[in-house]
Amino acid sequence: MAKKGKNRSFGSWAFLIGFVITIFFGLVGITDVIAWILVVLGLIIGFLNVSKKETKNFLFGSTVLVLVSALGSEAMKIIPIIGNVLNAFLLLFIPATIIVALKSVFELVKD
Repeated sequence: MAKKGKNRSFGSWAFLIGFVITIFFGLVGITDVIAWILVVLGLIIGFLNVSKKETKNFLFGSTVLVLVSALGSEAMKIIPIIGNVLNAFLLLFIPATIIVALKSVFELVKD
């Protein structure tokens, strides 16, 4: 994520804001509005924050994060706060992962 530019900067801010919102509202509780904000930030991250060169690493990391968060939130029902934080990560990273994966597939079929 070293490339600079307006879109890149906006995407980086979306990631940072999304991460902070994820942790904070994961701890205090996620409302429908916060859930939608996280989804929209995830879409922004997917569209603007991942370059072609970073796609492979992002998809690997985000896929692992989504899988671990999904399984972990189920396992952590005993500790609801941790389960909520993991569910918040899902709301942020699932849209970002889908967008980057789709961009990657379209790039493959374009050639």
